[in-house]
Amino acid sequence: MPRKSRGAYLYHRKNRNLYEIRDGSRVVGTGTGDRGEAETALARYIAEKDRPNGPRRTDQMTVEEALSIYGEEHGVTVRAPATIGYSIMALRPILGPLPVAIINKEQCRRYARDRGVKPGTVRRELGVLQAALNHCHAQGYLLTPVKVTLPPPPPPRDRWLTRDEAAKLVRAAWRNPKSKHLARFILTAIHTGTRSGAIMNLMFMAHTQGGYVDTESGMMYRRGAGQAETKKRQPPIPIPRPLLAHMRRWEKNGARWVVEIDGQRVASVKTAWARALKEAGIDHCTRHDLRHTSITWAMQRGMDRWIAAGFFGVSMDVLEKTYAHHSPDYLRDAAMIMGSRH
Repeated sequence: MPRKSRGAYLYHRKNRNLYEIRDGSRVVGTGTGDRGEAETALARYIAEKDRPNGPRRTDQMTVEEALSIYGEEHGVTVRAPATIGYSIMALRPILGPLPVAIINKEQCRRYARDRGVKPGTVRRELGVLQAALNHCHAQGYLLTPVKVTLPPPPPPRDRWLTRDEAAKLVRAAWRNPKSKHLARFILTAIHTGTRSGAIMNLMFMAHTQGGYVDTESGMMYRRGAGQAETKKRQPPIPIPRPLLAHMRRWEKNGARWVVEIDGQRVASVKTAWARALKEAGIDHCTRHDLRHTSITWAMQRGMDRWIAAGFFGVSMDVLEKTYAHHSPDYLRDAAMIMGSRH
């Protein structure tokens, strides 16, 4: 009687210090001598081996399989794969075992109830599920498309700092020896409306992992030369004069990064931010609200919407929906018409 196959397993070739996958008579190299990396390669091999090649009906594929395919084939190609990964990890325990065919409006509502988080989070996670199912259909794994019902988008957040609040926040950050780097972050965000992640990656020299500041020309390049453009646009901009004066002083004093501690890049300002908010007596404000503040102030000062869209890297649609009502010219023509004599 032939011996029963033990299935796919890892074999260590000691003479070459490399692991290979052995599956019956088949041998597949992993290209690594690291056990952890080899185990990841084995898991990928098993998943791909057990995956049917032909398209399937929606009752023949589970949500778990669809998410795995999407994560392996598309998740690794995006700039922030962890964002997709978090959503997949949240979806798996609740919807993973279910067949794709059972995904309907009621299942999506039940997911929202079982998940017990904010509607915006549920919407983002179910959006990843929709993207995964679209991918499987487009790539021929699913015969028919499946519609995922998303909760309505939350109303746009309209929290922005007054000039007095912004001044208090900068003072609180600068006066605390542990938070001086946060003052640079706040000034940069308020004067330019740049997103938090882009600010943290700004240097005073060109590099490929993020943007840089050219204090000689007075330009800020918010996206690195090696970074692809995404939906969150980061166009280069001239630096406003007050911020440029600060940045020239920081660079003259030896700074390499716009936000740094002892010459080293700061990974996060989360702790310093919470401390500064408490010391300034400001509640319910996030770091992203600094971007809202910057755009809102620009609208209040009458900045042209087309110019604002280019400077801040937002679409005209978002500008109209979220910020236009702050402009002093908003609906002024309507008021003049209604106030005129017929």
